[in-house]
Amino acid sequence: MDRRMMVAGNWKMYTTSGEGAVLVQDVARELEAVRGDVEVVVCPPFTGLKAVSTVIEYDRVPIALGAQDVFWELEGAFTGEVSPRMLADLGCSYVIVGHSERREHFAETDETVNRKVKAAFASGITPIVCVGEPLAVRESGETERFVRDQVMAGVAGLSAEDAARLVIAYEPIWAIGTGRTPTPESANDVARSIRATIGAMYGPPAAMQMRVLYGGSVKPENARHFFGEPDIDGALVGGASLAAESFVEIVKAAAR
Repeated sequence: MDRRMMVAGNWKMYTTSGEGAVLVQDVARELEAVRGDVEVVVCPPFTGLKAVSTVIEYDRVPIALGAQDVFWELEGAFTGEVSPRMLADLGCSYVIVGHSERREHFAETDETVNRKVKAAFASGITPIVCVGEPLAVRESGETERFVRDQVMAGVAGLSAEDAARLVIAYEPIWAIGTGRTPTPESANDVARSIRATIGAMYGPPAAMQMRVLYGGSVKPENARHFFGEPDIDGALVGGASLAAESFVEIVKAAAR
């Protein structure tokens, strides 16, 4: 089954609303030269969602909007949180859930990830669920077991239909922002294991439809090597997504 390639940019805690509006305009301009069917997503900070959404809507650019996190309730006395209903109202189609930085710095667990996944789907937003192992797990040879456990706990209790819509980003923690990456073949082994896990939970059709992205020091120079692997359907890009030219070069690699 052919799955549509995706390249999603995680802007992390960078860009003001004005800077984000300019960046998405620059990305849209660069995308005019891209030939091929790739879904492009940008995930600004919460403060930039409205400005970026306005540019996307006004200029009718072929870019989907995503957020970097979400709370699991639609509303309530949860000071500082942002609900999936609010994100949907801003035009978000996607939301990153369970990024390793959220797990490390804000004590996110597989249980809270699962609650956020279900809340996102309930509001019509597709979660991009991040999984990945620390260096110690990698060196012990337990990567696939560790990631499988994260997937099973993080996406438990879904319908087969929602499971088919899932996007799972495999981001080895030791590769994020370090310049180090696994070999494309080893990343594909983990992606294949993730797909098999979804197949065991929700059936082969869901496993064949859901997309698995690779993330972790993705750059124009290495992206095409990952995209050549059969179980990798694109990338979740960090630092390289903050410059329009480098981000669109990765999109071009996916289009090829």
